[in-house]
Order: sequence, then structure tokens, then C-alpha cells
Amino acid sequence: MKQEQPALSIRNKRVWAEYSILERFEAGLELTGTEVKSIRAKDCSFSDSFVLMRGEEAFLENFHIGVYSYAGQNNHEPRRSRRLLLKKAELRQLIGKVQRQGLTIVPLALFAKGRWLKLEIGLARGKKFHDKRQDISKRDSEREVQRALKERSR
Repeated sequence: MKQEQPALSIRNKRVWAEYSILERFEAGLELTGTEVKSIRAKDCSFSDSFVLMRGEEAFLENFHIGVYSYAGQNNHEPRRSRRLLLKKAELRQLIGKVQRQGLTIVPLALFAKGRWLKLEIGLARGKKFHDKRQDISKRDSEREVQRALKERSR
């Protein structure tokens, strides 16, 4: 009996504190073999990564994928630009909203879908300082309510 491995999922936790996510898209990534192996070993980081539109194509910039130790000379560059694979209609929609509404595109999560690696990207608007503070107070009040309910049930 073959034991199934848990699904790969790497999340960009910091993006939720700094942006309000308005829409989500699922994109493929153009990767090399050593990059795929490093990602499956969870040797990657979202810190300072972003999505950049060049012409009618989208690229994931500054996403760190660690060097695969068993590759020898045929390794990849850790922070190279990687093309995102999206449908033309999705690309046009993203370009239009970024240009007209001043939104930004941020990477949210990297996950495995079958044997493919997919990147979840989001159309986002940056949060102001008071928005961040409001989120923190909302989280604290929800925590207090949960704590009170837990005490009550004892």
C-alpha cells in the first residue's frame, strides 16, 4: 500500500498584514528541474517577492528558491525572474486593473496541484496605518470573545 505525502503548501503570511486582497488568481510557473526539487524540499522564501507586468506577460520577481544540493554545475540562480503562466484574458484583466485602479499584484501562496506547482496571486490594495490598527483590534476582540466562551463552557 502506497502512503500518500501531504500536499505541498507554502504561504506568504506577511502579505495579509500589509495588503487588502481584492481578487485571487491561480497561475502556473515556468521552472527548471532543480527549482522544482528545491521547492518540493520547501527550500524557498516569499520575502520581498512581487509580481511585475512586462508587456503582456507577468513575472515573479525576487522569489528565492534555494540551490539544489545534488545538482552540481547545472543549478539555477536563486532569485531569477520567473514567468507566470496565465490565460490571455486573465493577463489583460490584471493589466487593466493595475493601470486604471492603481492596484498591485502580490504572491499569496505556492502549492502543488497534482504534479504541477501553482502560484496563487492576488490583486491587492495597500493598507494604510489605521487599517492595520483596525485589523489588530478586531483580532483582539475576537480572541477575547473566544476566551470568554471557552471559560463559560467549563
